[in-house]
Amino acid sequence: MPDGGDPADGPSRFARAMRSAAREAIADAGERGWEPGRRVGLLHAVVLGEVDLWREFYQSRGGQVSVREYLALMPSTPMSTFMKEFGFHGPAMNVSAMCASGNAGMLTAKAWLDAGIVDDVIFVATDLSASPENVLHFERLGVVVTDADPLDACRPFQEGSRGFVMGEASVGMVLSRGLPDAYARVLGGAMSHDAHHVTSIEPNLAEVTRCVRDALDNAGVAGGDIRYLNAHGPGTAQCDRAEARFCAETAGRGHRDLLGEAARRALPGGGVGGRGGGHRAGPPARPRPAAPRQAAGDPRLLDGPTPFDGGLTLKSSIGMGGHNSAVVLAPPR
Repeated sequence: MPDGGDPADGPSRFARAMRSAAREAIADAGERGWEPGRRVGLLHAVVLGEVDLWREFYQSRGGQVSVREYLALMPSTPMSTFMKEFGFHGPAMNVSAMCASGNAGMLTAKAWLDAGIVDDVIFVATDLSASPENVLHFERLGVVVTDADPLDACRPFQEGSRGFVMGEASVGMVLSRGLPDAYARVLGGAMSHDAHHVTSIEPNLAEVTRCVRDALDNAGVAGGDIRYLNAHGPGTAQCDRAEARFCAETAGRGHRDLLGEAARRALPGGGVGGRGGGHRAGPPARPRPAAPRQAAGDPRLLDGPTPFDGGLTLKSSIGMGGHNSAVVLAPPR
């Protein structure tokens, strides 16, 4: 049995983290005046689920498990047990777009609300896949750093950056049209696909830049209205190049301090599937959680936690394989 969490939430760290984060989000929303509607949906952003259980299934048990244990492996099981716990009857599904999964879930939740499919959405982003095997293969891909201090090797938009540091997390939030004391508003966003390569970004950056333009159009705002860009920023050369370019061309006109890289890739806890969801978790009025500068880099990059006086935020996420995404957030009314 894994350490931590409530055993009643399932036999794995993954299921326990997902349900705990969602439960905490519901409690927080309730304290802020939220009352669930008749149709509450659940969206779960995830890339690799139940890594520990599947390893045990194949390597230790040779597939010889009980029906109950086998059902715990299914991606629907943590969601179904959670919906049963709260008596929610809206749609429940998983969303997966690699590192863009968080944004994909956010945009799907907004689409459900806009279409009248649901009254509220519980949105959770979970990644507990930092097993030795997965870390090894991301290291072989040349994007994960394991042989240096995080801040020495993960420096998004700075010289000497070699990639990101794997971590694990689960983040939950409630999206609703009836929340009287919200943290932020989702104005709009967009997603696209490069249709180019299983790992590399299209070199001319046409689709990722167009995705950001589409997000601004969908939200009904101009690039110059963006006050803060929470970049994907994994610290790889191609992602830094892409985000610096669309920051300058699309969103950054007139703002020298716009490129606010959250840079949690350089800090423990930045998981693959949870990216995007975790970076939106804080209220807009709080300081932006940028990592300290370590080397020469983009002049628009924030340096450490920085006061934020409000305005619009653009959250970009770029998923391996060509998944582009951007979401525009505004302070609550």
